[in-house]
Amino acid sequence: MPLHPQAAEFLDMLHSWDAFNLPEPTIDEMRRLTDLAGFAERRELPQVTDLAVAGAGGPIRVRLYRPPAAPGVAPPALIYLHGGGWVLGGLDHVDVGCRELAARVGCVVLSVDYRLAPEHRFPAAVEDAWAVTAAAVRDAARFGVDPGAVAVAGDSAGGNLAAVVALLARDRGLHLAHQLLIYPVTDTAMNTPSHRAFATGYGLDGEGLGRFMKLYRGSADPADPRIAPLRAPVLSGLAPATVITAEYDILRDEGEAYARRLAEAGVEVELRRFEGMVHSFFLMPEIFDSGAEAQELAVRRLRAAFDHAISGEAGAA
Repeated sequence: MPLHPQAAEFLDMLHSWDAFNLPEPTIDEMRRLTDLAGFAERRELPQVTDLAVAGAGGPIRVRLYRPPAAPGVAPPALIYLHGGGWVLGGLDHVDVGCRELAARVGCVVLSVDYRLAPEHRFPAAVEDAWAVTAAAVRDAARFGVDPGAVAVAGDSAGGNLAAVVALLARDRGLHLAHQLLIYPVTDTAMNTPSHRAFATGYGLDGEGLGRFMKLYRGSADPADPRIAPLRAPVLSGLAPATVITAEYDILRDEGEAYARRLAEAGVEVELRRFEGMVHSFFLMPEIFDSGAEAQELAVRRLRAAFDHAISGEAGAA
């Protein structure tokens, strides 16, 4: 379908910013610019706390969001991994969305401030994402969560990390209830029809993503499934998945290819493309009606996954 009017208005706003039209801003300049983002109202929760989890590269900052809950009941946990091309972003950029997911799903959200490139190249971000996920299961009492009901989620590069963590969890014997992949990076080739069609002018720039991927990947093998989960030889046995894509997004085709491969491998997956939308719409329901709709889908799928995990645990007991 044509570009949605809300998406067109959003892109016009982006292109009107002087900073958007700089030749090639430095990483520090881009980080300063993205620090200015975020203007939506923040939902109040009973607890929002920054804490640290031990990781291979030192303490990892994690923001814990606790929703209202029944006394004595350990809620499920969702590990959230922010986007930003492995180079930008942080806890504040997804604060509003994490608050909403915590309140509406009824789960503790652990948002991970993983190490960023180029200061910390691959596999630093993977190590941090894995360390927090493993801690939520193996040290659940510390976070006050149910170790049998832990899921991972992320948007863009964070969706890449969530998919990689799900692969590691399967291979390392750690059970996950679900993986929520929001317009995820799943490959390093960047040669799909959507990459070619939407490389410029649609928010997420193909050349910019290529630059960030090089900063993140360094000299690592581009076919390593911990960078390109689409290239993993076997996808069977992974946690059930929800994959959300946007029609006018360079990442559309690789996200949908990953969902198809999951389904072919026998993994329960729901794929939803949001027509007329551009990258980043999920975290901006105040701008995009489809963002609110996508969040409703995510809430429904996570609730169902957690209910299944908890009832399954009870049945086994």
